[in-house]
Amino acid sequence: MDPDYYDEFGNYIGPELASDSEDENDYGQADDDVDDRDRSDEEMEEDREADKDVAETNTMAVVLHEDKKYYPSALEVYGAEVETLVQEEDAQPLDKPLIAPTRKAKFQIKAQELPETTYSIDYLADLMDCPDLIRNVVLLGHLHHGKTTLVDCLIRQTHPHVHSVTDEKPLRYTDTLFTEQQRGVSTKAVPVTLVLPDVKSKSYLMNIFDTPGHVNFSDEATAAIRLSDGAVLLVDAAEGVMLNTERLLKHAIQEKLAITVCINKIDRLIIELKLPPLDAYYKLRHIIEEVNALIARFSDSEDVQFVSPALGNVCFASSEYNVCFTLKSFAALYAKDYPEINIEEFSKRLWGDVYFNSKTRKFLKKQPHNTAQRSFIEFILEPLYKIFAQVVGDVDSTLADVLEETGIRLTSEEMKMNIRPLLRLVCTKFLGDMSGLVDMCVTHIPNPKANAMNKISHIYTGPTDSPLAQDMIDCNPEGRLMIHSTKMYPTDDCTLFVVLGRVMSGTLNAGERVRVLGEAYTRQDEEDSRVLTAGRLWVSEARYNIELSMVPAGNWVLIEGIDRSIVKTSTITDLTDADDLYIFRPLKFNTQSIIKIAVEPVNPSELPKMLDGLRKVNKSYPLLGTRVEESGEHVVLGTGELYLDCAMHDLRRMYSEIDIKVADPVVSFAETVVETSSLKCFAETPNKKNKLTMIAEPLERGLAEDIEAEQVKITWNKKKLGEFFQQKYDWDLLAARSIWAFGSDATGPNILVDDTLPSEVDKSLLNSAREAIVQGFQWGTREGPLCEEPIRNVKFKILDAVIAQEPLHRGGGQIIPTARRVAYSAFLMATPRLMEPYLFVEVQAPADCVSAVYTVLAKRRGHVTQDAPVPGSPLYTIKAFIPAIDSFGFETDLRTHTQGQAFCLSVFHHWQIVPGDPLDKSITIRPLEPQPATHLAREFMLKTRRRKGLSEDVSINKFFDDPMLLELARQDVMINYPM
Repeated sequence: MDPDYYDEFGNYIGPELASDSEDENDYGQADDDVDDRDRSDEEMEEDREADKDVAETNTMAVVLHEDKKYYPSALEVYGAEVETLVQEEDAQPLDKPLIAPTRKAKFQIKAQELPETTYSIDYLADLMDCPDLIRNVVLLGHLHHGKTTLVDCLIRQTHPHVHSVTDEKPLRYTDTLFTEQQRGVSTKAVPVTLVLPDVKSKSYLMNIFDTPGHVNFSDEATAAIRLSDGAVLLVDAAEGVMLNTERLLKHAIQEKLAITVCINKIDRLIIELKLPPLDAYYKLRHIIEEVNALIARFSDSEDVQFVSPALGNVCFASSEYNVCFTLKSFAALYAKDYPEINIEEFSKRLWGDVYFNSKTRKFLKKQPHNTAQRSFIEFILEPLYKIFAQVVGDVDSTLADVLEETGIRLTSEEMKMNIRPLLRLVCTKFLGDMSGLVDMCVTHIPNPKANAMNKISHIYTGPTDSPLAQDMIDCNPEGRLMIHSTKMYPTDDCTLFVVLGRVMSGTLNAGERVRVLGEAYTRQDEEDSRVLTAGRLWVSEARYNIELSMVPAGNWVLIEGIDRSIVKTSTITDLTDADDLYIFRPLKFNTQSIIKIAVEPVNPSELPKMLDGLRKVNKSYPLLGTRVEESGEHVVLGTGELYLDCAMHDLRRMYSEIDIKVADPVVSFAETVVETSSLKCFAETPNKKNKLTMIAEPLERGLAEDIEAEQVKITWNKKKLGEFFQQKYDWDLLAARSIWAFGSDATGPNILVDDTLPSEVDKSLLNSAREAIVQGFQWGTREGPLCEEPIRNVKFKILDAVIAQEPLHRGGGQIIPTARRVAYSAFLMATPRLMEPYLFVEVQAPADCVSAVYTVLAKRRGHVTQDAPVPGSPLYTIKAFIPAIDSFGFETDLRTHTQGQAFCLSVFHHWQIVPGDPLDKSITIRPLEPQPATHLAREFMLKTRRRKGLSEDVSINKFFDDPMLLELARQDVMINYPM
């Protein structure tokens, strides 16, 4: 190689640049090269076009060293628009590529193609036309009680090539997000549609919803419950009924779902707790009795459906080892070897105090001899115990003989497997498939058509006697299209969402024009309504979707292209105009979003990106709230620390991809009163033509909770409303029938009562201003005077009203702000107090850690209500209450003090008054110093006002007119300086 072809930096420059020949022009081009005389016009035009293309595609600047002679013209090489830069050194870091590769964000596990299944897609689609063969089921249960693992068993049964029974690593098929796989905790409710056989090998279309078990994510369970007809409640056989088991069971009963129970992880009784079969039976019976006690407590109807293995609505499972059976499915195993057995009759005798007399071959209620075992132990538990004992204990010596007796054949390779996969394989071959679970669901959970009347009467806001409602009650695929959606799932690139809904009536076709009604839609105000085109339709299979051209009534469906106008839930219908069109009720959650964090982008110019991300994350979480405070800060509200942690991960990584700063978490407060107003408060409208007089007083204990739980509704007629308040809260009939509104909405925990007398007030004029007064009251209760937090537990009474005769003088602009102002003044005269949310905490810990749990709770103003040993285990359960504002970091603190042995879950329970007077100006708050308990209310109020950008203190004068201030001063003189 010629060294002349290289410059002093070692770069190859070639003979063209190295030659210093005389025949080069100033641009380094040979003169004979630039002679264009012999070329045709067409060739020159082609060259110019080529140069133009180069100029458009090549945007890199030329970087050369000044001491070289070669300076090509940017105009000739790149085009007129390109600037040529001459630089000493490369400005781009070495670790950055010249052209960065296109990054494709991936947050969830998705199959690239349809996997092989035990049924055909056409067969699945055909079953969707038969509502009698469909079951819509939701799996509910406490954290780590095995819901996701149970779905894995169904996936293994129907997807033989997806995952082998003998694989040691858990599949967690419905945990599609990478964050769920890493944490080992489900955070999203995911539906799966499978074709599964029952005990008689008849196929059914099972729509199964896997839900999170963590109490923070119970909103996901609520969204799943709304679309289902029945629930399978999973209970860990070792842990029993836990905090979220109880809450979800109550919620499912309130939503009128059929209840079945699956006692999961029975392997723990054998392998972990090492209970003898009799003790295991008592443990299982105790769990069923506990569940039945809860069902009796939460059911308000006379016809209570209890659960029992003998009835067939309880199954037993070990999802870890692919075991699931009911008494009926286990009896079917015996019937294979003894065909003369009547499965139905035999299964009824396999539970309770029933004994088998081997001599007479009969079942008895009394023990035939002292060593006789109950039939459940003899025919079910003991065979299971023997198989587990042989595989775990005597693999090499006696297992082969035992397996041969039971007809199970294993290869020599399979016999060498590790204990867990071997046990799973043996159990699968011994007990067969999951037909017991399917049989239980088919028998005890109604199909969509049978349950339609119950479902529509509960979730539809319109009358049930209209033709539209009748279509839904008949589950008519030929009727008017009505779909209720409760969940949205992001696409792979997180730019759009697909909407999950249940088709209540009619048939949805891909590409159909539909009308999407939001939660704010009413027949009077049709603003929250959009006409959109439904794109492609899918049936969800968790990690892949099956595309369909149409979906008939009774099924779940994922819909593309209609997500933009939906925030949480929606009603989707066709374009037919109808007077009987109403929406489905928004979701009613069993918890509240009480913890909030303020967010802002690190780079202020990225605020629009963050706002778009907030809109998307709001769609993704059913209970997440986002709002902008008066100070301009953006606040995100959630149920707990893990919930907000997941929401912030999604906001930062999935939906906005920017850096976001997060303020320290705070909690929502509420405002209340503890006494009746010390004087009648009045306020005049700005035009001096109207005057309202009010007082405020506390509500009766438990009434606010009844209103929120919809035990009483403002929409009831006066007679029914009056009877409720008379009988339950001892109101007089006149007051009970004079209730105008609940606030701040139809289920708000405050009441507005018209306590005026017809002899003193013109009722017709007052009623003409009623709507404006109610709006002012609801505005006031939405954000109270102490620190703009909601008011609760307060009854506002209108004592007197002077309303202008002319409609012009009593418009909303005059009345609404005046009603709000008089409500505030009545509130401030009734000894106002601040309320804070309290969490219910359930801690599980060994006996020697109980004292440490008490210590941690005491540091955080918590108090224990109960501690008791867990039956059949070495653990204690400690139940306690802790203020939400003191709960941040509680779990970490607890783990530190107990060396990681304690496990806790906390959930919102109730509101409680903060000690101290928030309006006591004698209290001085010193920064960074812990305040005594009596100063807390003042501290919370001042700090909340500062955070919201409000003035330092509450000015009472702001809400009082001059005449009212004079009246206050006169009363003050009479009280403090009596004659």
